[in-house]
Amino acid sequence: MVMLTMTGNPAPTPEWMAEHKAWLQQGFAEGCFLASGNLAGQAGGGILVHGLSEAALQQRLAQDPLVAHGVVSVTVIGMTPAKVDPRLDFLLAAQP
Repeated sequence: MVMLTMTGNPAPTPEWMAEHKAWLQQGFAEGCFLASGNLAGQAGGGILVHGLSEAALQQRLAQDPLVAHGVVSVTVIGMTPAKVDPRLDFLLAAQP
């Protein structure tokens, strides 16, 4: 799980938000982003990521325009699933 928390720097411009959404879409199209959305009760968002090494994830996060412009800070919370609902069995099969 990746948490993107607002830093107090200037609010994201419409251009940065459009680029951020395109960046998210690319992650979904490439199959490494499984879900994204706003953080409940907080300014920022979260991304459920799968199938990337730590180095590849850090490289991808650095390409997010909101990260590059210092609008959000990044917190990565790693988890190695030990048990999942059968609909999520793919999470057990391919762990980096």
